[in-house]
Amino acid sequence: MKGDLSMSDFTEQLKVIVGEQYVLTEQEDLLTYGQDWSKLYQADPLIVVRPASTEEVAAVVKLCAQNSIAVVPSGGRTGLSGGAVATNKELVLSLERINQISHFNAVDRTVTCGAGVITEQLQNFATEQNLYYPVDFASSGSSQIGGNIATNAGGIKVLRYGLTRDWVTGLTVVTATGEIMRLNHGLIKNATGYDLRHLFIGSEGTLGIITEAIMRLTTPPKEPSVMLLAVSELANVSNILEYFQSKIDLMAFEFFSQAALDKVLEHRQLKAPFEAASEYYVLIEFETVSEATTDEALMAFEYAAENGWLDDGLISQSNQQAEELWQYREGISESISHYPPYKNDIAVTPSKVGEFLTAVDDFVKSHYPEFETIWFGHIGDGNLHLNILKPAAMALEQFKQTCAEANPDIFKILASFNGSISAEHGVGLLKRDYLNFSRSESEIRLMRSIKQSLDPKNLLNPGKLI
Repeated sequence: MKGDLSMSDFTEQLKVIVGEQYVLTEQEDLLTYGQDWSKLYQADPLIVVRPASTEEVAAVVKLCAQNSIAVVPSGGRTGLSGGAVATNKELVLSLERINQISHFNAVDRTVTCGAGVITEQLQNFATEQNLYYPVDFASSGSSQIGGNIATNAGGIKVLRYGLTRDWVTGLTVVTATGEIMRLNHGLIKNATGYDLRHLFIGSEGTLGIITEAIMRLTTPPKEPSVMLLAVSELANVSNILEYFQSKIDLMAFEFFSQAALDKVLEHRQLKAPFEAASEYYVLIEFETVSEATTDEALMAFEYAAENGWLDDGLISQSNQQAEELWQYREGISESISHYPPYKNDIAVTPSKVGEFLTAVDDFVKSHYPEFETIWFGHIGDGNLHLNILKPAAMALEQFKQTCAEANPDIFKILASFNGSISAEHGVGLLKRDYLNFSRSESEIRLMRSIKQSLDPKNLLNPGKLI
């Protein structure tokens, strides 16, 4: 503890704010709430607090500010960059109890969500209203809206629907001093200076704690169709993307390697989609607006086959078959999580994906032949996931150090393509020291000044992002 307040007095004051049962001190709870899916850092939080309202969050933050206690906001802890890890006796502020959905407005097509609302919960609510929340990813059953906003999560349908940022019309945020700010109030147009809402989106909890959001919904798509294509040459993936985009509106264009598919088949005990293996696979989803759309997609498939761009292909005949095909892509992260993987979530412009992936893959294979690499990603928006798997015989710390040593060389290649070191998983602890590969000195200096202005004591998620 810092200051004059004892740990026991601090704990008692927290219990008064949120209730005794919502202040957790057991070691098992500390380790659970102090860690995220990255599994690359040792959790060491001071205490875990689970408030039930924005007002309770504000009271907890005020108490922490008075006693110089750092705060790590915690959602579904599905992050992969160490952004929600408490490693240095911070208070973990779990937002999972702020999980109400309220104030649905059918005219505005908006709904208010607590930060602890599970992504899938919002998706299901939208469906019940005959509407649609399109931000989707493999962790939608456990990730939370607050965390999605804090990292500006993307997912599998960015190509059609954009990022989380595009669906947030209002935010409630608690600042580092415990002040409550309500931003934009669901407005579509608001030309009154700086839009602070967007400052907090993607800030990873370093500028303020998001407790509530007004989320926009949309019209559901027609029944989707899914194609799974087997591709032997990486260059042909770009050819397929370009041609299909010229013929139909795509909802998703996903990519994964044979090595990634092998992990999913083993983990989920699935049957291989094709008799013969290929180096790469492309999964395409499009809205079945009419028979003409399907005809265009099939003609595009035939054209790609005639030009030798693909080896084989499947198209779904029902929603169930579409979901079954998606399993091959969505099961990848789950199937490799136990290794654990060292993840690089990176992005270049879609036109450069093939050239960039080849350059990085050649580098890893030549310098680290003992490592198994798993590639997959949202190639339609230029987002690739490079996963390096820890060999069973290698200690975790040695594995982390070896991967970290490779990062500068990988990021130099990325910088030559004007790419981003983090496309959708945030920076967290994992990529904090490499921010200069994607941001200029001027940008980083400005980011530091914003952090200093909003959190001068550096109490909100310290050590993350910058």
